This record gives sequence, structure tokens and C-alpha cells, in this order.
Amino acid sequence: MNDAAILVVDDNPDHRELIVMALSECCDSRQILTAPDGVEALDYLFGRGDHAGRDTRQQPRLVVLDMKLVRLHGLEVLKAIREDPRTRSIPVVMHSSSTEKKDIAQCYESGANSYVRKATDYDELRRKMRQVHDFWITVNERFRPSV
Repeated sequence: MNDAAILVVDDNPDHRELIVMALSECCDSRQILTAPDGVEALDYLFGRGDHAGRDTRQQPRLVVLDMKLVRLHGLEVLKAIREDPRTRSIPVVMHSSSTEKKDIAQCYESGANSYVRKATDYDELRRKMRQVHDFWITVNERFRPSV
């Protein structure tokens, strides 16, 4: 993985591909990286494992994070992101099919910037990902900590 504007973390390869397709309508697909699970995502963000030596001062502008990941639950990934000064200011959008209020509450309590329910069809996914992109990449002012 190279440096990216958006990191998409989802353990379902079909979901990852559809999210990337939808986001590619808004931005250069070379600026979108994917991770198949939370362990790989944290390795990228923290410059360890296969990503050892990566300049961790260069972080994505946005992380789209599936909540129910298999190797490391999305909430654990989110907590790790929020605990590290290199990553705590990265906007994290939780992306889940859950409609449970407790799941949504846990995401916000753990530091999610927003919660987006997974779409039921591709047109809805395109619309939601465009809105996510437009706000977090185009409208939102990025904060870069001096770590």
C-alpha cells in the first residue's frame, strides 16, 4: 500500500470492491487503499509488519471502517486509532449493516466521527459514498498534529 487519501477496511472482498468503485467516481482510485481486516489496517496506519518503514506522518484523510470484522473487531481498530497520537485526528466513518442502537452508540463512544449504514443497492452506496467523500475530503478542514 502507498500513501492514500482514503483507507477502506472491510473483510468482505465484494463490499470492499463496491466501496472503492463508488468512491472512484469522486476521486482518483489511486488515492484509495484497502485493507482486508483490522490487523492489516493498523499495520498500515502504524507502519509495522509489511508496512514497516512507512512514513506514518503521512496518514489517510479518512478511514471507512466496517464494524464487524473477523480478525479484529472494528471497534477495537477504532479504539487503537484513537489511542495513538499519529492517528487520533483521522476522521473514521463506521460502515455497518447494523441498525442496533447499542452498536451505533458504541461506535460514537469509541470515537467514530460518523456512522453510515450499509446500502441495500449500488445506487444507494454510490450516493452515500459521494456524500461521505464530499464532506470528509472536500468540506472538512483537515487537522494535522505535529507528532
